[in-house]
Amino acid sequence: MSLTDLLFSLGVAFALGCDAFAVGLAVGTRNPCRRACFRLWFHFGLFQFLMPIIGWYVGNSIYEYIKEIDHWIAFLLMFVIATRMLRESLAEEKDDDSPGADPTRGWSLMGLSIATSMDALGVGFSMGIAQMALFKPAVIIGITAALMTYVGVHLGRHLSHSYGKKVETAGAIILYLIAFKLLTI
Repeated sequence: MSLTDLLFSLGVAFALGCDAFAVGLAVGTRNPCRRACFRLWFHFGLFQFLMPIIGWYVGNSIYEYIKEIDHWIAFLLMFVIATRMLRESLAEEKDDDSPGADPTRGWSLMGLSIATSMDALGVGFSMGIAQMALFKPAVIIGITAALMTYVGVHLGRHLSHSYGKKVETAGAIILYLIAFKLLTI
């Protein structure tokens, strides 16, 4: 890998990791346990690694059909999760064992992982069109997203300890902002 390719991969990885960082920050405000933190950064890194590969191989066949609505899919996933998070942050008592209370499990985790990695799908598609190398940039993108998510979650946890439920509400608002940003893809 040349220095130019490495710099390109790091730049793309950082840009793609920003959404993962912001979502990690928002989820971190909910003070997740270590296992939940691991699930989040692992899945975000995995999806950010896999989506460019999928974009590369799928290329014109499926992307042509979904390119007009991919931003709507990502928006809806993120909007629903943000709404659930906001509702729970404003509730009087929070029952951590209730279904849907942990955004790092089940469909919420899947939705967040897909929504934060939709840009990576487009990057992979573009890399395929440009006949660029795939595997090494995908690894760099995945590792960077995992690290940025890890940092975001821990920063969100710290802010939550300092400022309480207000930060969880702010986290939901951040997810809304990301959702609306996804409409501009």
